[in-house]
Amino acid sequence: MAIIQSDPNKDRTDRIITRWLKRHLQRLGAEVHLDQLNSLVEDRDMLAENLENLVKKERLEGMLAGRQEGRQEGRQEGEHMKAEQIARNLIAMGLLTDAQIATASGLSDDEVKVLRKEQKH
Repeated sequence: MAIIQSDPNKDRTDRIITRWLKRHLQRLGAEVHLDQLNSLVEDRDMLAENLENLVKKERLEGMLAGRQEGRQEGRQEGEHMKAEQIARNLIAMGLLTDAQIATASGLSDDEVKVLRKEQKH
């Protein structure tokens, strides 16, 4: 604001920077309501409030996305643990080959071989 206000062409500079900022935020997909923003100098409180709301919204969306990602990772980990337990049970029965156990459990042949080695110890 101080730079704009100290410029000899402050009204023109203010309009140019204000227009650039509005376009830039629009290109970023920021859902801020700056239709009535005509001057950074005159409307700085409105701009500050809109940007603060944008930051809060982005943080909230980030937290929600992080939680969703965490849930998905937890589900995948749980499914993998279940598959390992199935494979261990089948190995303990001693009736199937590693390839058959891999097919039944959804694990790779290498994972089944590791589990078989673990059960021998």
